[in-house]
Amino acid sequence: MIIDKIKKRQTVQNNKKTTIDIPIGKWTKCDECKNIIYKEDLRKNLCICPHCGRYFTLHINRRLNLITDEGTYKRFDYDIETKNPLELEDYPKKIEALRQKTNILEAVSIGTGKINGQEVVICVMDSGFLMGSMGVVVGEKITYAIEQAIKLKLPVVVFTASGGARMQEGILSLMQMAKTTEAISKLDKAGLLYITVLTDPTFGGVTASFASLGDIILAEPKSRIGFAGRKVIEQTIGKELPDDFQTAEFLLEHGFIDKIVERQNLKDTIGNLIQFHKKVPDGNSERNES
Repeated sequence: MIIDKIKKRQTVQNNKKTTIDIPIGKWTKCDECKNIIYKEDLRKNLCICPHCGRYFTLHINRRLNLITDEGTYKRFDYDIETKNPLELEDYPKKIEALRQKTNILEAVSIGTGKINGQEVVICVMDSGFLMGSMGVVVGEKITYAIEQAIKLKLPVVVFTASGGARMQEGILSLMQMAKTTEAISKLDKAGLLYITVLTDPTFGGVTASFASLGDIILAEPKSRIGFAGRKVIEQTIGKELPDDFQTAEFLLEHGFIDKIVERQNLKDTIGNLIQFHKKVPDGNSERNES
């Protein structure tokens, strides 16, 4: 009940005390235009700021609801425990706290589903879970999903949202770059379609591995995409970078991605791409050439 989430605040106005009811957790602020937005209005607008068009990040479940046909997503029964290879005292506590807060087990969800009737293997990352960083579990899940796609002869769609490799797992996190890349190589040899959708933010080892290897690479508008941070690059090359550097628009202009797609059009775009690339047994496209 909303009445249970009301905070009372007293103010003095015209020398009289008045009580103002302010709902807790019902509003958010856009970092781009600084406007205050009612969260329910933001949700109805696909988590896009109604004032400036800034894209807010999406929870895994919200992304799946937007992109897959209702009731078709089936998560792979492949839960593996996050380890603590460097024996950091706070790491297990942080993972458990994030699980309670986000209601997800790790920074990626994998499974099968349908997009406009086209069956696919789909992987969705969530930057709300330790910045979507890629540790051993994330790398293993991405690899497992691709291996299942090969067995099922299904295309793969991956939504990336990550700060890069997970430093809490040291070199083991970097090894996931090679593991996922090798899995995608096998997918390619099997002749199966691989689509990546880069969302804000996509950085580091994720960009340097499976995010950039799609047969078709899509991105949401104004997504930040790169490897190293802007300041690191500027200090390395000794030059000032353009204002739009490491944005989806800049990368599209320079040939790094294939298309920028607005959030409301992603489902139809991906569905059409899968249908277009679908093949019948004789190897000919199902597309009507007439």
